[in-house]
Parts: sequence; C-alpha cells; structure tokens
Amino acid sequence: MMQRMVRLGVFLLLSAFLALPALPTLAAQQPATPEAEEGPATPVPPPTPQLPVTVTDVQGNTVTVEDVSRIVPLSGDIAEIIWTLGLGANIVGVDVSAVYPAELQQLPKIGFERQLSAEGILALNPTVVIGKEQAGPAAALDQVRAAGVPVVILAEPQTLDAPAEKIRAVAEALGVADAGEELANRVQSEIDAARELAAQATSKPRVLFLYVRGGGTQLIGGAGTVSAAMIEGAGAIDAGSETGLQGFVPVTAEAIAAAQPDVIIVPGSGVGSLGGMQGLLEIPGVAQTPAGEQGRILVYDDLEFLGMTPRTGKMLQELVEALHPELVDATPVASPEVA
Repeated sequence: MMQRMVRLGVFLLLSAFLALPALPTLAAQQPATPEAEEGPATPVPPPTPQLPVTVTDVQGNTVTVEDVSRIVPLSGDIAEIIWTLGLGANIVGVDVSAVYPAELQQLPKIGFERQLSAEGILALNPTVVIGKEQAGPAAALDQVRAAGVPVVILAEPQTLDAPAEKIRAVAEALGVADAGEELANRVQSEIDAARELAAQATSKPRVLFLYVRGGGTQLIGGAGTVSAAMIEGAGAIDAGSETGLQGFVPVTAEAIAAAQPDVIIVPGSGVGSLGGMQGLLEIPGVAQTPAGEQGRILVYDDLEFLGMTPRTGKMLQELVEALHPELVDATPVASPEVA
C-alpha cells in the first residue's frame, strides 16, 4: 500500500481522498475551533486598551487610535491575532479569509483583502481599520481615511519572525502592547522549540509547495515565500528555492521534474478546487515525482500554514514531525480506511 502523510485542515474535503487507498497520518485532526483546541488561539480575558495611542505604520503614516470598540481587520491573520489578544468581541467585520476561529465566520464580510470597497467597510461604522501592505486598492483605504477612520497598515515579513512582529504591531496599534508582548513571546518560544526539534533530525527531505486554485491558478513556491520559510524552518530542503525559483511562479512540468520533491505540500482548499487528490496528481509532472509516485502529500489548512498567525509554532511543530518520522516517539495515528 502506498504511504501518504496527510493532516486534515479546515478546508480539506474528505471526499478528495475517496479515489486513493487509506494511508497513515502523523497528525490527523478535526477542523480547529476555540472549543476543540487548546493553544494560543483560545481567547484570553480582554485586556484594557491604553488609549489614545499613536503609531507610524509601514507606509509612513502617523495614525492616532482613540477607540477600539469597533475593529475591522482586513485579513484573516490580523483577525486571528486580534481575537487571540482578547479583543475578539470588538471585531465587527472581516474579510473572507478570516476563518479561524469559527466565530469570525459569522461576522459581516467586507470582501477580499486585495479587493476592498470603502462603502463596505464604512457601513460597519468602524473606529479603527487594521491590515497589511497587500490590502487594497489604495483608493478604497484613502476613502476610509477621508471619512475620519484611522487606518493602520502593517508590514508582512515572509519569515518565521512574522508572527511575533505582527502580534506586537497589532497590539501596539490597539493599545494593548503588554498583552501583545506576552503573546508574541509565547508564540516565538513555540517556533523556537519546533526549530530546535528539527535540528535533531537525521533526514533532509526535498519538499515542494504548490498553491493551486483549480486549473486557473497553479503556482510553485520558491525563495522568499512563507512556504519556503516554513519548509526550511522544519529542517527540510525547499525544492523550489533549491532549483532557483524566486517567489511564486507558474507550474510547469519541467519545473516540477527539476524539483524532484520527496514530499509535496498543498493547501486544503487547493485540493478541493481540483476536485480531489486525483485532480492534484493530474497536474503535469506531479504524479511522476517521488512524492507523487509514493503518495507523500501533506495537506494543510491555508491560513494555518501560510498565515503566520499565533498558531504558527504549533503548525511548524506538526510539520517537523510529519517530515521527520524519526523524531516522533508516538505511534502514528492511521487515517480511516476508505474504499
């Protein structure tokens, strides 16, 4: 029987696996919710914001925040950070990528981070809007500022320093710097612990990250991406970077053949968009790789793997254990048998 490592994420469609034999998994879990999972994303007692606070954002704007009672985060990772800081009750709307914790999915939607409308944001009567450099279009955010709403735009590092840096920046902008420092230190310690574990590994697999959205968007991750940071932080070789790819580049059979990955990582929503695991294996070149031939494919929740959130340390720990079985003392949990 083929061997395949799979971790189930929020987006993963179980039907995707019906075409393949059942295979063991090192860390199978149900979709995470605050009730089902302990860890950094569980809300803490709300801190008392020390306001007003004035910050200089990544675009050089000096922004004064006087009220955080109605917060609109512009991306899922920022929403998760605000929730984890204990200010989840103050969030009044989110973009479509805010899927964790589950409570955020019940809030009004403002669209997608890169395709925002000022009207949709202002309709929520926000007292502060907070997002990252890729939020836009710029004209929409200028309209929000012109309406008198503070807009704070943060940097988005593509490294494992990102979770702590974003947590501190969000917390400072919302007047809860002390809570942010505590959370940032905790998350950084989890990341450091995972990297220390990875340093003990005797294996060094070649790992390729594929970002797919049906047939229209199929990309390979290379150097300078979050996926490369996660793979290398887990003590593996990022196959895209190693073959000279920079950023995300379109999938070609030649690029996949050159990468020769031992393991492929793909977001759960990407598997779903292809109609299942068989659709992934039909991407030219994938089935012919060592990973495709031996079924070594890891499927992770998009936000958890790529978001650089308070859960990143735990995600990295799981990745280390999945890529380096020699480090795992416990007997792997087998996935259910399927026909």
